[in-house]
Amino acid sequence: MTVLPDDGFSPAAEFPDATPEQWRRLVEGVLRKAGKDVQGTAAEDVLSTALEDGLTTRPLYTASDGAQSPGYPGFAPFTRGGRAEGGAVSGWDVRQRHDRPDPVRTNEAVLADLENGVTSVWLAVGAAGVPVSGLGAALDGVYLDLAAVVLEAGAEFDSAARELLRLYEERGVAPEAALGNLGADPLGYAARTGQYDDIAAHTAAAAELAVLCDRQYPGLRALSADALPYHEAGASAAEELGCSLATGVAWLRELTAAGLSVEAACGQLEFRYAATADQFLTIAKLRAARRVWARVVGACGADPAAGAQRQHAVTSAVMMTRRDPWVNMLRTTVASLAAGVGGADAVTVLPFDHVLGLPDGFARRIARNTSTILVEESHVGRVIDPAGGSWYVEQLTDELAQAAWDFFQEIERAGGQEAALRSGLVSERLGATWQSRSKNLARRREPVTGVSEFPLLAQAPVERDPAPAAPVGGLPRVRRDEAFEGLRARSDAHLAATGARPRVFLAALGPAAAHTARASFAGNLFQAGGIEPVHDPVSVDAASAAEAFARSGASVACICSSDALYTEHAGPVAEALKSAGAVRVYLAGRPGEQRETYERAGVDEFVVAGSDAVAVLTSVLDRIGVA
Repeated sequence: MTVLPDDGFSPAAEFPDATPEQWRRLVEGVLRKAGKDVQGTAAEDVLSTALEDGLTTRPLYTASDGAQSPGYPGFAPFTRGGRAEGGAVSGWDVRQRHDRPDPVRTNEAVLADLENGVTSVWLAVGAAGVPVSGLGAALDGVYLDLAAVVLEAGAEFDSAARELLRLYEERGVAPEAALGNLGADPLGYAARTGQYDDIAAHTAAAAELAVLCDRQYPGLRALSADALPYHEAGASAAEELGCSLATGVAWLRELTAAGLSVEAACGQLEFRYAATADQFLTIAKLRAARRVWARVVGACGADPAAGAQRQHAVTSAVMMTRRDPWVNMLRTTVASLAAGVGGADAVTVLPFDHVLGLPDGFARRIARNTSTILVEESHVGRVIDPAGGSWYVEQLTDELAQAAWDFFQEIERAGGQEAALRSGLVSERLGATWQSRSKNLARRREPVTGVSEFPLLAQAPVERDPAPAAPVGGLPRVRRDEAFEGLRARSDAHLAATGARPRVFLAALGPAAAHTARASFAGNLFQAGGIEPVHDPVSVDAASAAEAFARSGASVACICSSDALYTEHAGPVAEALKSAGAVRVYLAGRPGEQRETYERAGVDEFVVAGSDAVAVLTSVLDRIGVA
């Protein structure tokens, strides 16, 4: 019997330390089998992923990556959290948004939320939500000394704020018991609308509210530094942070000019960020946001404690899809997990049908229960900054903070956030970022499940009551699904007009083992454009292809099989399809040296992974006459 020494458990004690070079050699071997003969750091580069902002995610991080110490929660630079206790006591503030114009129905939804786990209410007021005059009815029965209320009223923020303050007084809520945010955000509204004529007056009114809150309502903040207008215009993570920083600095200047100290001015701000399904990037973004804001406050000479940024994270509307909207539940779950792990003080989970119109009761219930499960069942809040110490997350936080700081400085050199918006600097920068991202979306390098990948054509559309018109005229609102949504809309119109969707015949050659991979690829590709694949019979040859194509009701065809079978059969089958009236014949896969042979036989185009799917599908719809 072997007796182990009683010196503690060390799982790796009997094994020699591996080196980075040994790991790379193993990677080289795997890549060599995949046809990529690379060595050394080049092997690691092959497995790396390029992010926006010039950042790169490597496949492996180690202690040698040497990110700076993140410190402790509740202490500058607040990377690990603005509060010492983090979410360990009660999780995060579960904040749900309401924008239904009918005050009575909004009130029903608000009460249902508050009775079932929601801890604060975010109300759209004015033209994009409940009328200012209906605010009292919308909050009827709400204990305003217990539930925080956050307003979003656009140009009507001052009248909405005054009405809420009147309700506090009317309902006997002591000033020190009022909780929430009056939501003044003139810069964010100008970014949304492109309207700057009244921004000076709006800024002065917002500063007046901030002074009022500082002196009489210690639990109320007056201002939102909302980065959602920039995120929803296509901003990268660093650009979103840079714009929020510049907005925050603009407010520090205005509020100190109005008589507040820097510390008091910081206490009037809440920063709003988007949380996406890219969980590590979201975690790093929230951590980096706190770090760079603490740097700003420190540079202002304020008490370091004032640099604890108050954060409100909202699941991204950009990532949500109109087709197969049920998948949005999965996206918002990952996003809200990332927001909680990243240390957001308040988290809003948008209902899965948010981009379709006003959410129904089921969607609202799922949204609020998402946070409840994460806090109460998954215990995400029990550990403060659980991502802290991850070599990857720490390195990504550092790199993102630097990229955000660089863009912030660019905005400041342009004269600050308002000047950068007026001059077009922000819109041009964000537009270029979105254009680059759109190329990745079109090529499906950034897949969108249920839209560009694994679409479900037979699914009936989900209908909702229309939401109030959002402010327009300034920065655009983009969606990841927008290019494919346009293609699907063409297909829907064709279905309504003719009773059938546009079709493509999949001419699969040989046994299933030979054609399944490429037939699946082609079927997935064409369905992303609303084109129904007809794969009947399972396999064809030159003798049967013409009849099968004629029976399919399609006007275009795609040949699918292995390279070996293509060499012998693709040409004759292409000729048969052309003779049967196919206006376009595609071949799934790269043709290699056989390109000219296939083209002479009648193959018009080759569809491959990484090609511009939107361009291909647009061309298909054009050629088969889908308006």
